Amino acid sequence: MPTLRPFLRLCASLVLLLASTVLLSGCFDNKPSFVSIDVTGADYARDFQLPDADGRERSLKDFAGKVVVVFFGYTQCPDVCPTTMNELAEIRKLLGKDGDRLQGVFVTVDPQRDTPEVLKAYLGNFDPSFVALRPTSPEQLAATAKAFKIYYKQVEGRTDTSYTMDHSAGSYVYD
Repeated sequence: MPTLRPFLRLCASLVLLLASTVLLSGCFDNKPSFVSIDVTGADYARDFQLPDADGRERSLKDFAGKVVVVFFGYTQCPDVCPTTMNELAEIRKLLGKDGDRLQGVFVTVDPQRDTPEVLKAYLGNFDPSFVALRPTSPEQLAATAKAFKIYYKQVEGRTDTSYTMDHSAGSYVYD
């Protein structure tokens, strides 16, 4: 029986260590915090001049009186784009009547595949009031991305049309 005592002592120590770890883990507040950068007065992200999915030129002044959330993404994005647009739609719903004062604006970084029809259908899945903007040339996309300090890059896939897009995932909020 003398060999059983060290084993029991080891088991008791492990149980005590595990219990202490579980108890102490509740002492720390690891909630994620909201992180933002105030760009008021900055020399970037001031405005855009892009056609919407109907071909109408749009700028921030078209949404005067509303809180505008601008997000750059693409419709075949597997994660952050649909998540962001869904969260924005949920916020709009939670605001009730005040939700009408929130305008979602989605700027595609993949105008090659994101046709006007594709963009309308995509945003319709989240909120029909959201506006899609589609640069009409690679130069217009590059200039807009530069003006907003947005990173984007096509990442080749197995075929010419199966590529993905790396891109910034932040939102610009204007009031």
